[in-house]
Amino acid sequence: VPAQILRPSYAETGAASSIGLKIPILVPEEIEKIRAASKIARDALALGGSMVRAGISTESIDAEVHKFIISQQAYPSCLNYMGFPNSICTSVNNVIAHGIPDSRQLEDGDIINIDVTVYKDGFHGDTSATFAVGSVDEPGMDLINATQESLDLAIQACGPGVPLRLIGETIGSFAASLEYSVSEELTGHGVGRNFHQNPLVYHHINDEPGVMQAGMAFTIEPILCQGQAGGLQWPDGWTIATIDGGRSAQFEHTILITDGGVEILTA
Repeated sequence: VPAQILRPSYAETGAASSIGLKIPILVPEEIEKIRAASKIARDALALGGSMVRAGISTESIDAEVHKFIISQQAYPSCLNYMGFPNSICTSVNNVIAHGIPDSRQLEDGDIINIDVTVYKDGFHGDTSATFAVGSVDEPGMDLINATQESLDLAIQACGPGVPLRLIGETIGSFAASLEYSVSEELTGHGVGRNFHQNPLVYHHINDEPGVMQAGMAFTIEPILCQGQAGGLQWPDGWTIATIDGGRSAQFEHTILITDGGVEILTA
């Protein structure tokens, strides 16, 4: 990363800042900055998705997305966050999340989630999507489409005064109606000056307290699984895969609660 690009506090040490109890409420100047970071993340994800094809390695996608992010005078937030070795996460087939890009070539029929977060002018923007590699079977495409729809439904439910738990109720009920399970080990989260901050956003049915307020920015990032959603972490300390080998899919947006409803910052 070129020296002139502003780095988050953990870029050199890998040590993430602690999550404070307070939920930040952004002011207009801060909103403009997170909006800008989110748009770069959106474009970086689109670039990564455009590269998805059989025969390409995930480390090749990582390299090109990295180049694009720094070309925007931004920092790839994942890089050295708690020691993560790459600029994006690439999670293939039964990998639930945090897959590390490597030399394995994508194969026809794979599904892959690409997760991109960008740090620009002191703010992070976070987004992800799951892509089909070549010809994916019908159950795989159904999983991808259902996960996308679960995110869309959850966002539609958001607005000022809405309980945060409605996100999990919306996603959990929809997933159950299609006989998918929802990962309970990974959550959405507040995002802004910190990569991860309050509020935590649960995607399964829950009774957690908290109400959305105008000025809150957070991610919604449901993970739906074909089998059981329980995950097993690999020895690399990052990759989490389903225990039963079932495929998973994930979609994610950074959203802002506004006086009139919600703005999808990474759309």
